This record gives sequence, structure tokens and C-alpha cells, in this order.
Amino acid sequence: MTASPRVLCVGEALMDRIERDGSAKEYVGGSLLNVARGIAQLGHDTTLASWWGEDERGQQLAKALAEGDVHVLPGTSGADHTTVAYAHVDSEGRATYEFDLLWDLPEQARPDTYDHLHTGSFAATVEPGGKKVLRLVKEAALTGTVSYDPNIRPSVMGSPEQARGRIEEIISFCDIVKASDEDISWLYPDRAVEDVMRSWLAMGPAMVITTRGPWGAYARLAGERDMLVIDPLNVELGDTVGAGDSFMAGLISALLDAGLAGSGQARRKLREAKWADVLSALHRATVTSGLTVSKLGAFSPNRADVARVTDGHPELK
Repeated sequence: MTASPRVLCVGEALMDRIERDGSAKEYVGGSLLNVARGIAQLGHDTTLASWWGEDERGQQLAKALAEGDVHVLPGTSGADHTTVAYAHVDSEGRATYEFDLLWDLPEQARPDTYDHLHTGSFAATVEPGGKKVLRLVKEAALTGTVSYDPNIRPSVMGSPEQARGRIEEIISFCDIVKASDEDISWLYPDRAVEDVMRSWLAMGPAMVITTRGPWGAYARLAGERDMLVIDPLNVELGDTVGAGDSFMAGLISALLDAGLAGSGQARRKLREAKWADVLSALHRATVTSGLTVSKLGAFSPNRADVARVTDGHPELK
């Protein structure tokens, strides 16, 4: 019997201090924490390699990950203090961020005992950790599969020109890339989303997806000529915190289930895949993201939550 694929998520876990309607509350957060917790809640063996302090906020992160069935890589709590993201949520539920940031990686971070690596956001671009993330991506691509979400944070990534080279280098080693239309507009202000997606696909990935908020998503495959338009799940909006991370978690989970991620053989299958092979993965990503935006904060749906939606919408299975 083949063992289930093991997933390593590499990137930030932090405290989100969210200001909404004149009041502020703190929640555990961070793009990679959200993705790791989302994948684990969907039943996969998941480890997070991150960087936080042994302060009260760091202890909250460790507790939340343990409760979410996420393993934490030893050495992760080696920072001087835990990063805080100050998020302001506007009247339309959109969040903007500023950071009190420390970013590095523990020396124990190695991809060789994992089958799929996911990274993204400022972890790949902010030093000194960024160079280490790039090294892990290159190593992971030799034997398993790699996914990436640039998840742009302008306040810590510098200019588009500064960030673009590292982001494109990482994309060239990836199998799956997901970005929002806002990410692409920041990186390439004078180019159409569809044009950027074609360019990224030519760099090496087998799948490129652009999420478009309430307008759903676009997807491209190496094995298909045309672009697919994906409709969103119709829900009442709570806020958009963690929406893209939940989409990514649902996508990775379903690709692992389908044997389209998690090994060298899976990489080859994904490169040859047609829309019929990946529709269930795109549907799961749509459902998990929709469930997240229906709540306040970065809610991570489990398989039972997903099943309650798909049982009522068989076309999403």
C-alpha cells in the first residue's frame, strides 16, 4: 500500500491584528499557516516550516497549529519575536496589510522527506529567508511537486521590478501557480491577466490559475489550448481574509487525491492533464474558498464542510 503524500508548507505564520468598524482583535494568521491548516483539515499529513518567537503570540500560533493537526518543523520558534500583520478591513470586506516583520527559516528545513512543497507570499522574497526558500523549491522540484502563490504584499516586497525576478525564478521550478488578479496587476501593471498567465505557463508550470474575487477564477493547463473560466460559489460575504489561501488548500488537497500532485509521476500526469482530469480539483478549491469568505477570519473548511456543499450541488463534485 502506498503511503499518503506528505506536504511541507514553507512561509509565514503570524498574528493578524484586524481593525474592523473601529475595533481591533488578534487572530492567528499568515498565508502559509492558513494553507497548511487548510490542507491538514482536509485530511493530509502537513508540516509547516516558519519563523516565530517563543513569546505569547508564538505560543498562540503553535497551539492553533496543533489544534489544526499541522506538524511544526523543529526550530521554527527561533525568531526574536513573532511577526504581526496589521490588517484593515474596509466596508466591502477587503483587507490591506502592514507588517512588523521578521523572516527566516530554521536550518532543519529540508524537502527530501516530503512529497509536495507549497510556498508563497513574502516568504519567497524577503531576506534572509527568501534565498533559503528558493533553495528548497529547487530541491523539492527534483523529486516531488511544487506549488506557489505570490500573494503580493507591497509593503514588504519593495517595487514590482525588485520582486519580479525572484517570483519568476520560483515559477520556473513550479508545477502549480495561483495568483490573484490584484497580484498580477501589481507585478505587471501594463499587461493583461491572460497574457501573464500564458507567459507563466511557458516558464514551466503545468497549471496556472488567477483568482478574481467575486468573479471566480481563470485557469490554464499545459495540456490544453484554451483558458477555463471558473464560476465562484454563491455565498453571503463575511470577509475575504484567507480566501486565496483556502482556494490553494482545496486545490492542493484535490490534486493530491487525484494523483496529480505529490510525486514525480504525478508531475508528469499533471503536465498531460486535460480539463476533465482537474475539474474536481478546481471545484473543491472553489468550494473551500467560498466557505471561507462566508465567515469572518481565515476559516479552514474540513471534508464534512465541503461535502455539505457538494451534496447539494452534485456538479461541484
